[in-house]
Amino acid sequence: MSEPDRIVRLKTVLARTGLSRSTIYRKIAEGTFPAQIKISVNGAGWRESDVNRWIDDPVSWHTSASRKNSD
Repeated sequence: MSEPDRIVRLKTVLARTGLSRSTIYRKIAEGTFPAQIKISVNGAGWRESDVNRWIDDPVSWHTSASRKNSD
């Protein structure tokens, strides 16, 4: 059985990607980085698998919405 997907917080995403906070949020707005998910009233995080997929291939990673707009 596979392990469940972990939710990682911004500090972990920053460390793993090497990007700045402003760059991550700009890339989210552009559709070139996974968006965070709400985990509480005041908290959000990223699915670790989404961040890992972006790390594996950051140049060609796009959200499904941005793919539709570019076709």
